[in-house]
Amino acid sequence: MTIEQAREVLDIEIQGLQAVRDRLGTEFGQAVDLIMACPPNRLVITGIGKSGLIGQKMAATFNSTGTPSLFLHPVEAMHGDLGMVGAKDVILAISYSGETTELNRVLASSKVQSLPVIAMTGNPTSSLAEQATVVLNVAVPQEACPLGLAPTASTTASLALGDALAVALLKRHRFQVEDFRRNHPGGSLGERLKVAVREVMLTDAQVPMISEDAYLEEAVAELNRKNLGAVLVVADSGELRGIITDGDLRRYLISSHWQAESSTKFVMTKTPVRISPEMMAADALSLMQSKDITVLAVTDELGRVQGILHLHDLLGKGEFRFLI
Repeated sequence: MTIEQAREVLDIEIQGLQAVRDRLGTEFGQAVDLIMACPPNRLVITGIGKSGLIGQKMAATFNSTGTPSLFLHPVEAMHGDLGMVGAKDVILAISYSGETTELNRVLASSKVQSLPVIAMTGNPTSSLAEQATVVLNVAVPQEACPLGLAPTASTTASLALGDALAVALLKRHRFQVEDFRRNHPGGSLGERLKVAVREVMLTDAQVPMISEDAYLEEAVAELNRKNLGAVLVVADSGELRGIITDGDLRRYLISSHWQAESSTKFVMTKTPVRISPEMMAADALSLMQSKDITVLAVTDELGRVQGILHLHDLLGKGEFRFLI
């Protein structure tokens, strides 16, 4: 394909998007209102063939931006998967022709539950449109396929309108960067380190803690239970008094005065490195690197324990290495 032919395809796709944009009206807002009214239930997206593939991508985008969604294959729906559809869900049905037999059968079955249906179609007078509560018209002047057969500009238009819905809903939900990161815990390291320590630290029962009056055998038991390689020594007031690490125990074990009944005071590091919950995760990782440690106590301004941060919480298990 020559560059001119490629540009022609892109021009056709752009023209299709422009047509959908110019035609957009109040029905788009109605679709957003329908979806907003369904929580805590979900947006059920369905379609077959190329429309089904577009629907799967839409479901992924909606889920990551705060609108719970699932993709329902029309054929599988007629063989049991309709059971996934809840009584308060909203259906988004995608079919450019609006005459997809399998899809219309699904909608006929869903009528029993009186579920609202948003139709995304290029044919506003189709069977699909007639069954819909709201119709989103994605008709394009022409397909980029020279035969006029392969869905090209039409699928691009459907995908783009799905993105528009997702973004409109994101804004209505007041979805924030922190929410997006929470939905992407497996994202890139750089993104994971742009959060505050409070978002990744371990808290409450997850924190290995013992009293400052505890015996060493209690510290060992807590180390084994929490398996973080360290235990915090805490006063009755909640104030951090010290920390005992695996290394501290090893060094004490080979000393001449080892006793299981020894007080933790003789073993702990009395001035452990501590950080604020508001410190950025990236700064906490740098501090670990500079101090050559893997655990940080997290305290408030009065020195009271708020949580604990382990290297694994920053890098993810299986990525035990410094990367910055």
